[in-house]
Amino acid sequence: MSRFLYVAAVVLAVLCQFWPAPAQAQTGNFSALARVVADQSQLFQTDEGVVLDLTLSQGVPYRAYTLAPVDDVPPRLVLDFREVDWQGLAPDALGTIPDVTALRFGAVRPGWSRMVLDLARPLALHRAGLRIDPQTGQGRLQIALRATSAADFAARSGAPRDPAFDLPPPEELTRPEPRVVGEGPLVVVLDPGHGGIDPGAERDGLSEKELMLTFARELQEVLLRDGNFEVVLTRSDDSFVSLDRRVDIAHAAGGQVFISLHADALSEGQAHGATVHLLSDSASDAASAALAERHDRDDLLAGIDLTGQDDQVAGILMDLARQETQPRAERLAQALVRGIGSAELPLNSRPVRRAAFSVLKAPDILSILLEVGFLSSPRDLKNLRDPAFRQSMAEALLDGLTLWVAEDAAISDLVRQ
Repeated sequence: MSRFLYVAAVVLAVLCQFWPAPAQAQTGNFSALARVVADQSQLFQTDEGVVLDLTLSQGVPYRAYTLAPVDDVPPRLVLDFREVDWQGLAPDALGTIPDVTALRFGAVRPGWSRMVLDLARPLALHRAGLRIDPQTGQGRLQIALRATSAADFAARSGAPRDPAFDLPPPEELTRPEPRVVGEGPLVVVLDPGHGGIDPGAERDGLSEKELMLTFARELQEVLLRDGNFEVVLTRSDDSFVSLDRRVDIAHAAGGQVFISLHADALSEGQAHGATVHLLSDSASDAASAALAERHDRDDLLAGIDLTGQDDQVAGILMDLARQETQPRAERLAQALVRGIGSAELPLNSRPVRRAAFSVLKAPDILSILLEVGFLSSPRDLKNLRDPAFRQSMAEALLDGLTLWVAEDAAISDLVRQ
């Protein structure tokens, strides 16, 4: 049995067989957008494990593989498609079964969609196949999973290497020369949280990923109109962007300030008002710790394993860099809070907090995470729906950034003297 099972839909007679050999690869050139035919699709339990029966409006290339559990993230089945439109499909539309504890789907990168099933126990890929109906052109995909041991599941699991899906090898890029704050436009990187397969918090038909993308575009416009800022977005559409990739985009753009935008929800429902988070090895409170854990699990929940760790030397060098950037980031956080407060917009009772957010770990870029509000708060939810409120918040952030630029330039002059 191969380590993973990879299959792609093609218009060939072989696709008339529902169950090709588990390790058999199929190639083709499908690239059109397909839709899930919900009333002809089902997820059901069997004596042996689980079967996913998915009917698509047309055949598309796909691949299937499993991922071993990491920390508190369960074993997962991952299906990548090129590509499927998930609009109108509810997570429970295929049914609920004991062996699948959660199901989510969405865009994962341009041209590719992903479905992830959280598994209650180790269930290895047993068989997979896609058949094209010659009359309708519909594709019927069936995936069968069978119970196995944890050791066997781990041995079979892992994302396949595939040039048709994986990104090309990184190229050497010339980074822009570092700029001094106050000399020319400030390069601000806005990072709309979540995206694609990861919706973030959801309340009353509103998702965090859509709301933060809208607000990022509105804030970008306000900053650009001011004329003293260059603005880069880590995502400009509903695409999944990994945490590491967000930081890479900031570096490639020569970002001087990185602002990750969020509107989360806490189960306690007590948090409300804007909150600025700074990087810290230890959380300043339980709520900050919970938010950091949620945000850092986004990559894992979307089916991406983050296993890289800083080595000792790199860690020391980054700590040295943060000795210069962290005090400036703290002043930036305070300036943004003053801007929001001066506009008489809702602030959290403790507006500046700290936690170990991975997306803030670039040592050479001033990085903060801004919870614009909390979808779990009825007041914040109402405000975040209101374009006038978001415009006021964008202008308040502009005021805070402008204030910080002047302060930082003045302090830098004193240091140089």
